[in-house]
Amino acid sequence: MVGRLAQGAHTVSELAEPFQISLAAASKHIKVLEHAGLLKRDVQGRVHWCSLDPAPLRGVQDWLRFYDQFWTGRLDTLDDVIKNLGGKNNG
Repeated sequence: MVGRLAQGAHTVSELAEPFQISLAAASKHIKVLEHAGLLKRDVQGRVHWCSLDPAPLRGVQDWLRFYDQFWTGRLDTLDDVIKNLGGKNNG
């Protein structure tokens, strides 16, 4: 559902459509996304339009970026150590 919301606003029915779930089950999923702050709902009459609010994902992105840089640095260091050990064995 988050992937579909990233493409634009959808109704609850549209969000449920590609999945083999009832509208009630889709509504439960949507409520979880709302509670997490990832989804905004706009009610127009009987139609509920849902759109993605990506702001909470920025913290996740920052966290992932930090660990990506951390592990890339560690693995680069390990690669250098392995290369140096290989060179010492040949000399």
